[in-house]
Amino acid sequence: MKFGFFTDKGLDKQNMDKVPWNQHKLNSYGYRCPEWEPMPDGKKNVVVLGCSHTFGQALDDNQHWVHFVSQHNTSRLRYWNLGVPGASADACVRRLWGTQKLLRPEIIVMCWPVNSRREWYDKEISTLHGSSDKLHIHNQHTDLSNFLNNVFWVEKFAEMVGAKTFHCFAQEYIEHKDLSKLNVLPDYTLANCWPYWDSKAQRDVFAEPSLARDGAHYGVEHHERFAQLFLERFGPKLR
Repeated sequence: MKFGFFTDKGLDKQNMDKVPWNQHKLNSYGYRCPEWEPMPDGKKNVVVLGCSHTFGQALDDNQHWVHFVSQHNTSRLRYWNLGVPGASADACVRRLWGTQKLLRPEIIVMCWPVNSRREWYDKEISTLHGSSDKLHIHNQHTDLSNFLNNVFWVEKFAEMVGAKTFHCFAQEYIEHKDLSKLNVLPDYTLANCWPYWDSKAQRDVFAEPSLARDGAHYGVEHHERFAQLFLERFGPKLR
């Protein structure tokens, strides 16, 4: 099924000649995961969706949080990192629906980008973020409503295909009563999870931030700690 930019079988091809895609090892569609044609069998497919923080921009293949999570229960699970730099929540959900007949996911992990971003549909799709004039009509209430709308469609997709869902946040943690029954990583985001204080294990004082090679995205310490928190919370359910 396909209508305009929306399909249940296919993912949009990324511009692999453009930064940051051209700085990383990718599959033929520009995603940081294996090829899906031909589709390997024998394991459950886990799709992980998000923005540049999930993509692992400016980090090596073994340094981003999806890599660390993907070492969990590998005898049963196969992980697909579908993070795309600049992605909005709208884009994550659109891509999730594109996996229905392509990857047939049984586990869905959504690492939500900042909720002020939107997709803009014209002759081509563009992402609205930052100071875009088209965002001036939005506020914190419309941002929250749009986010909850996206959560609804993730959960509806999961209900339809019989998949498990797990939610976490790249930068801004969102707490809302409608999320209370879902698998949501509480309190921590990729942004705020490091440095941390543990009276038994973590006694160092950090004077410098942990940043990726580009000096803008979070460094490996954030990603490793975030993956640890995610697996401590949800590891037993990832099977």
